[in-house]
Amino acid sequence: MGRVMPADEVAAGKPRLRIGIDTGGTFTDVVAFDEVTGELTVTKTPSTPADPARGFMTGLAKLLGQLGADPAEVASVSHGTTIATNQLLAGDIGELGFVTTEGYEFMLEIARQSVPDGYGNSYFWIKPDRIVPPDLVKAVAGRLDHTGAELRPFDEAQATDVARWFRDRGVDTIGVCFLHSYANPEHEERMARVLAREHPDAVVSLSSRVLPEYREYERSMTTLVDAAVKPRVSRYLAAIADQLAGLRADEVPLHVMTSNGGVATAADVIGRPIATVLSGPAAGAVGAAMIAGNAGITAVLTCDGGGTSTDVAVVVGGEPALTTEGAIGDYPSKIPMVDVVTVGAGGGSVAWVSPEGSLKVGPRSAGADPGPLCYGKGGRDVTVTDAHLVLGRIPPHLLGGEIPLDVEAARSGLAHLAAKLSLTELGCAAGICEVSAWNQANAVRQITVKRGLDVRDFTLVTFGGSGSLLVCPLIEILGVRGVLVPCNPGNVSAFGLLTVDVRADYVRTFVARQSGLDHAAMEAAYAGLAARARDALTTQGFAAEAGRLVRSADLRYYGQAFEVRVPVAAGPMDPELANAAAASFHAAHRALYGYDFRDDPRQQVEWVNLRVTGIGPIERPRLAALASGNSDPSRAVTGRRPVVFARAAGPLDATIYWRPLLLGGDEVTGPAVIEEYGATIPVHPGFAVRVDRFGNLLVGPQRRHPGRDR
Repeated sequence: MGRVMPADEVAAGKPRLRIGIDTGGTFTDVVAFDEVTGELTVTKTPSTPADPARGFMTGLAKLLGQLGADPAEVASVSHGTTIATNQLLAGDIGELGFVTTEGYEFMLEIARQSVPDGYGNSYFWIKPDRIVPPDLVKAVAGRLDHTGAELRPFDEAQATDVARWFRDRGVDTIGVCFLHSYANPEHEERMARVLAREHPDAVVSLSSRVLPEYREYERSMTTLVDAAVKPRVSRYLAAIADQLAGLRADEVPLHVMTSNGGVATAADVIGRPIATVLSGPAAGAVGAAMIAGNAGITAVLTCDGGGTSTDVAVVVGGEPALTTEGAIGDYPSKIPMVDVVTVGAGGGSVAWVSPEGSLKVGPRSAGADPGPLCYGKGGRDVTVTDAHLVLGRIPPHLLGGEIPLDVEAARSGLAHLAAKLSLTELGCAAGICEVSAWNQANAVRQITVKRGLDVRDFTLVTFGGSGSLLVCPLIEILGVRGVLVPCNPGNVSAFGLLTVDVRADYVRTFVARQSGLDHAAMEAAYAGLAARARDALTTQGFAAEAGRLVRSADLRYYGQAFEVRVPVAAGPMDPELANAAAASFHAAHRALYGYDFRDDPRQQVEWVNLRVTGIGPIERPRLAALASGNSDPSRAVTGRRPVVFARAAGPLDATIYWRPLLLGGDEVTGPAVIEEYGATIPVHPGFAVRVDRFGNLLVGPQRRHPGRDR
């Protein structure tokens, strides 16, 4: 990612520092990009879960102090946040009200006929609790058809009664979803005006603003999730904006990472906070994609290991895969988002014994407070970090010595857990790491094998504070081509915030079969979406010629209940362009599912949704090449220590390397440990590491070359 810039190279001046701040469950990561010199600077600070804004500002102050920079030099701040994600994962949705069309009061109860893990396990499956209980669902008369034409007028008197009912019961967070409002938002807008008049303290989300697509259940759920997280996200971002405003007289632009792989202004996010449900993981996937692409690798699996979880995504052709079929916890969120699988396998994941007497790891995490036993903050549970520490795989400190670790506390906890399992202390610790590696490997398989992808065709990019601790076991379990560990892997998500463009996504439902397409109507629909996308980019300061519009569409075979998104070329909609999109759909369907009906005239293609994405490009950091070494890494050796690499083996004498002293072309063979400021990479016996010209570590089995300089 670039070297850390010494403070004496920084001169005060006009705004030139673009800063990315990613708040994770354990640490808050900060990266600064100097637009004048092109240099990158990184740092980390412990997160403050009770008040995330405090950790955010502490990290910013620490970075400015490290640079010797003044707040006046900050050009912008981009932020990746887990506020919405953590709230939904914890099921903390508060008391919600729901307003829907008369006759559809039990839509949430009916939901969808979907059983997790298939019908073989359906006997044991119980539907999760409804996001809104039936007694807090109210209906209003009025009806639109699928074209948006009014069949029955909106009943304003009944809407007034509903608004007063919620007001009198203190229900202040309300989602509104009327039938077919994606085609005509008028009834929902009138309901919003009634609520504003009768219940002015209410926080309201409208489905026509959150997700103007058909499918009532998914649209309702997405709207209610947006309403649930809106109060907390709004307060948090407002607090951040207020504190940034206190740094200097003029406004510091604040952008927030959104789930679709772009950034938006804080004001836009406050109006539609569901866009941030995968804010942090999306930033990591985008940053890793750029780093890997710079190294000449385009088929990538990203593995972001933090303190609480591990997030895995697929990158093909340099771009992370997107989906609109995502969910956070029990709650579906049908918005464009980077396709990420998350498992509770981070450094803070707790090891425990199941009722059957088996060793389990996660998904519960010790987080940042109290954290692992070795943090010395009162933690009572053994974690993955404690296991790595006792095995010697990480040093007795974090962040280059800023945070000392209590080895004896970790050993004491492990001894107690090992006794329950009739294991030795080291055997128990190695077992914890082994289970954690399999948890991460299963996440990788979920996002590859279940999507028809062969994991052996990909290079794994590991990052995050704990993401690279298990690279060698993951290579053995998965059979990937190899692993790339970027420079400053603990800060890749924060770095990713500086590499993403401003994005604005707009969608319109347009259900029609290929044989009966009204091309003029499609062109008009696309033109309307494009106008909205241009307006959004203009509002965010992009000139008309600077922005870029990308068209796509969701297509399916007639009768299917799911769609595949394909690109739609620019130009007037005509039969030739529509047929080209259909051909892309056939190819994409075969790639995903192994078959298509390209040559079967009985099976028609059906268009479902039209989409336009407005992209405002930003200047990306430039990744500088390292100086070349002489393949002799001895200059980076800082010592030796005993390290346990396998459950059935004793400690080995491992060489310890300080990564900032390694140069391009250097090679390291196991047993070894490579340490740096924010991460540690154990190199197991039988594995080798080569440093490429950008400072990335290419890891693979020693019996074959782990990679070549690019």
